Amino acid sequence: MTKQDITARSFIVFGALRSGTTLLRMMLNGHPRLSCPGEMDFIVDHLDPSGRYDRQALEESRIYRAHEALYPETPLADPTPEGFVSRVAGPDDGIAAVIMHRHLDRALEVFPGMRVLHLMRDPRDVARSSIGMGWAGNVYYGVDHWIGTQKDWQRSLDRLPEPQRLVVFYEDLIQKSEETLSGICQFAGLSFHPDMLAYDADSTYSKPDPRLILQWKQKQTPREVGLVEGKIGPMLQQSGYPPSGHPLVHPGLLDRLGLWLQNKRAQWAWRIERHGLVDPVLVRIASRTGLPGLGRAAKKRMDNRKIHHLK
Repeated sequence: MTKQDITARSFIVFGALRSGTTLLRMMLNGHPRLSCPGEMDFIVDHLDPSGRYDRQALEESRIYRAHEALYPETPLADPTPEGFVSRVAGPDDGIAAVIMHRHLDRALEVFPGMRVLHLMRDPRDVARSSIGMGWAGNVYYGVDHWIGTQKDWQRSLDRLPEPQRLVVFYEDLIQKSEETLSGICQFAGLSFHPDMLAYDADSTYSKPDPRLILQWKQKQTPREVGLVEGKIGPMLQQSGYPPSGHPLVHPGLLDRLGLWLQNKRAQWAWRIERHGLVDPVLVRIASRTGLPGLGRAAKKRMDNRKIHHLK
């Protein structure tokens, strides 16, 4: 499949972690002509400027190895971005939806003309949700990956003329599911299919529940909301979300130190609970000493646990 074929038969779903990409994936997979296997950041994560992959880094990628059903012949003889995406689309008239959380600018260099659906979620809810995943110990750090994804999106807008991009709000996906999915299908060149809303039949996810949105209003203190809004600044309203009205919080040096310590303590507590003490320590030592071989086996064990947990 040529790059022109790929851009005609695929689109990128770009959104921050915890922004609803898993829910959207299940909805898209309900359409008989759509295939969305999950996050595929490995397509550009390990691609060097010449367009070739760091084979060792690719083979060790947790995200890549989670797609073993798509690529059973791993290691691939000559992996290419085109090959990865075309495998998702399939041989007939299928359309691939490729979920990515970062490096959108690099993806558009590889696939100029690719359509992009930007899935947005209120950053205050993203920050709160990140704590539950063990990625952060407080909302001040929990919003960081939302900031990174949003900056990636803003940097890429010059390459995305109006017909090539679509912004979808998670809140609309929950409150106006069929209407929002119909818009997504139109963007992909398809018609809405009712099976897109039947994902709850074979998953642990329930039907769209409006109680899942704007939880920050009940579950965050005014200070926590102020920390998030103070950190992201004008990006909140630029993204289409109104400010809460709470005072912005810009922590001083001692306060930032306390937030940093709280964040690190919570991250390590989560890692130890999930993986034990030895493997996380080995991975950290390997990273700090520049000796990746020291922690390679430990990292693989940790990644396998993550893949099992996510499945």
